[in-house]
Amino acid sequence: MAFVISSEALQTDAALALITALNEELSVIYPEPGVKHFRLDPEEVAPGRGAFVIARMAGVPVGCGAIRVIGLARVELKRMYVDPSARGRGVGRRLVLALEERARQLGATRAMLETGTRQGEALALYERCGYRRVEPFGEYLGSPLSVCMAKDLC
Repeated sequence: MAFVISSEALQTDAALALITALNEELSVIYPEPGVKHFRLDPEEVAPGRGAFVIARMAGVPVGCGAIRVIGLARVELKRMYVDPSARGRGVGRRLVLALEERARQLGATRAMLETGTRQGEALALYERCGYRRVEPFGEYLGSPLSVCMAKDLC
């Protein structure tokens, strides 16, 4: 089944539902006390500063992702999620490609991201998309369950 990816505001019902599902899934994968889900603020994905996208199949929201500018010519992929019912259909890869295109439009030449040590499917997706492991950066410094990755966009 075909899907469509479009830019949307972070505060829409669809966006909030997908992020809630993501946070619930992460809470199951990482149940330890003190593990935090790194947040994303609406101003970080405002025009000129980032982007938030939603993938829909037959009009139903099935995935999301965001980018935020984190430095000179650098963006971070954030809040990537695909509903379990839509996994294995290329939605995640298309979300990454859509976010990379929006990053280039913002002038970014490098995309970075953080995922977790227990998210094997996410790690494999990012590696297939050309991301390679890098040293932890920013808020992920000292986070033992974080895996940071990056990809040059030029």
